[in-house]
Amino acid sequence: MKVSIIGGGGRVGSDAAFALQLGGIVNEIALVDANADMAAGEALDLLHGSALTCSQKIVSGDYDVVAGSDCVVITAGLRRKPDESRLELINRNVVLFRQILDSMRGVKLADGATILVVSNPVDILTHLAAKSGLLPESQVIGLGTVLDTCRFRSLLADRFNVGAKDVNALILGEHGDSMVPIWSAATVNGMPLTSLPGYTQELGNEVFDFTKKSGAEVIRLKGGAGRAVGVSIAVVVEAMALDNGQILPVSAVQNGKLGISDISLSLPTRVGRHGVVEIYEPAVSAAEKEGLAKSAQSLKDVFAQIQ
Repeated sequence: MKVSIIGGGGRVGSDAAFALQLGGIVNEIALVDANADMAAGEALDLLHGSALTCSQKIVSGDYDVVAGSDCVVITAGLRRKPDESRLELINRNVVLFRQILDSMRGVKLADGATILVVSNPVDILTHLAAKSGLLPESQVIGLGTVLDTCRFRSLLADRFNVGAKDVNALILGEHGDSMVPIWSAATVNGMPLTSLPGYTQELGNEVFDFTKKSGAEVIRLKGGAGRAVGVSIAVVVEAMALDNGQILPVSAVQNGKLGISDISLSLPTRVGRHGVVEIYEPAVSAAEKEGLAKSAQSLKDVFAQIQ
């Protein structure tokens, strides 16, 4: 499987490339970036380590190197300026994202290729890409709440002193302020989360609140997030590469599950080699369903403003 990363010279793109190299599932990685030297440097650095990691082809260049890709990961994006509103940032990123999509129109991808959107606001940009006509809608997915879910599980495990891989707790909806924790289905190795010694809903809510703020906290402490988002990207790409039936909370165009349609957000989704295989309707509480409906409406309101 060939994977191209647009924005591969940046922190997120390069960490995703490194995670994919360590995973050893894909056989070719191509990096494209507005800063061509950064992309070339990252590609060379990865190449230097290939003898101890994985025998992959690793290249960099302009959009010509994207040709033949089975998956194109888009991580390129802009940061908020001082005193800039969220909507102003969204509109600047939409302009950049449309330029990227236009650059891809002349590139011949592999049959059944997918686009994985990581750039923020990820749900809005996923919907834009899906509606662009570049690929069939089912072949366009966004990272969605995969990263939020990863953070949530890890922070719950840390707070209650259990193994992170034993925690199964989902965040669905928007990758943003209106994200919804699905407490009703949260378990630890098959046990309800409420079975943990010392667990209270108040403590759980504290963990969720910190999860929502975690990205900003990482940016404050080290200048930008990279490691967790890199491995989250790798999990989605490798699930497609292996076509192993994995269900992930990726963002995709919704067509009626839980009454949500005409917007992209995260629900449990089986991904395969060509993107979305099936979107599942999870059993949720009434409050969770209401929260997801509000999340969808919030995204629709934003999407309407960037048309």
